[in-house]
Amino acid sequence: MFDAVFFDLDGTLVDTEALALRSNLRVFADHGHPVDADFLHSMIGKDEPSVTRWLQETLPHLDAARLQSDLHRVFYEDLEAGLDLKPGARQLLDSLQVPAVLVTSSGRKGALRKLELTGILPAFASLITVDEVTKPKPDPQPYLMAAESLGLPPQRCLVFEDSEPGAEAGYRAGCTVVQVRDVLPPSGRWAHHTADDLLSGARMAGLPV
Repeated sequence: MFDAVFFDLDGTLVDTEALALRSNLRVFADHGHPVDADFLHSMIGKDEPSVTRWLQETLPHLDAARLQSDLHRVFYEDLEAGLDLKPGARQLLDSLQVPAVLVTSSGRKGALRKLELTGILPAFASLITVDEVTKPKPDPQPYLMAAESLGLPPQRCLVFEDSEPGAEAGYRAGCTVVQVRDVLPPSGRWAHHTADDLLSGARMAGLPV
C-alpha cells in the first residue's frame, strides 16, 4: 500500500517525552521558576532553537540560554540511565517490508544516541534531523526531504507522529499520517488516523503487523 514509512522519534518510537517532563520539572524548579506539566506540554514537538526563542519570549526574566543548556544536560543524564521504546515499536519496525526513514526535530547527535540506546538504528535507511533542514516541523520540509531521499512522491509514504507540529508537517507534505497518543492525546486535525499505540495505528493504515 505504501512505498516507505517515516517515523518521528521522540514520543513516537522512544519514550522520551515522559522522561523529559520529569527532568524539565526539576530544572525549572532549580532555576527558581517552578512550572506545571501544561507549561511543558507547550514545548512538545518543537525543535531546540524554537524552544529557546519561545522561552525568551515567555520568561524574559530568565537566562533562556543557560536554562536550555541545563534542560539539555539533565535530560541526557537521565537518558543514559535508561530509555524505553514505545509499545509495539520494535515489532512494527521488524515487520516493515518497505524502507523506513527517521524524521525528527532532534539534532543528529542526540537522535543517534537515542537510536543506539534502544538498538533500532539499523531499522532506518536514512535520518532527517533538525540539523539537515532550514524549516523544521510544522513546516512540511522535513517530510518532503525524506520522500525525496528515496525518490518517492509523498503520497506513497506513511508517517507516524505523536505531536501536533509533527502531524501537521506530514499532512502538509502530502503523506498519510497516523497520529499516536503520547503524553497528550492526538487531536486528529492533521491526521488520517488516530490511535492509542503504534500497532493499532499501523493496522488502521493497512500495514501487516
